[in-house]
Amino acid sequence: MELIKPGFGLVFWSLVTFAILLFILRKFAWKPILGAVEDREEGIRTALASAESARKEMENLKADNERILQEARNEREAMLKDARDMKNKIISDAKEEAQTQASKMIEQAQAAIESEKKAAMAELKSHVAGLSIDIAEKVVREELSNKDKQLKLVENMLGEATLN
Repeated sequence: MELIKPGFGLVFWSLVTFAILLFILRKFAWKPILGAVEDREEGIRTALASAESARKEMENLKADNERILQEARNEREAMLKDARDMKNKIISDAKEEAQTQASKMIEQAQAAIESEKKAAMAELKSHVAGLSIDIAEKVVREELSNKDKQLKLVENMLGEATLN
């Protein structure tokens, strides 16, 4: 079997047909195909640029959200600290006030007790003095009712007066 060897005419016409087809494709099809490919490339570049700017914007928003969240946490901590400080101050003020009032009440009670004690002592002294006078009066009456006893009493008193 013998291979088919193309002749010069077949190759010539094949090349002419190919050149014509290439010219027609270049004239009518190549520019629209290249334009579509370039438009597609430009669309992809634009989409990538938009995606990149959206990514950067999302990063910025995320950073802003983190910053705002941290500020909110710090503010909450500051408010809680202020509330704790205020609570402690109110408690300490209440304790001091209670201590002051308790001290005043104790002082008033001690003063009242001392006053009552003095009044009771004065009343007791008065009562004892009255009883002593009554007893002395009765003793002196009885002693002075008898003349011998009067003289003896006077002599004893004089004797004690010289001893002292």
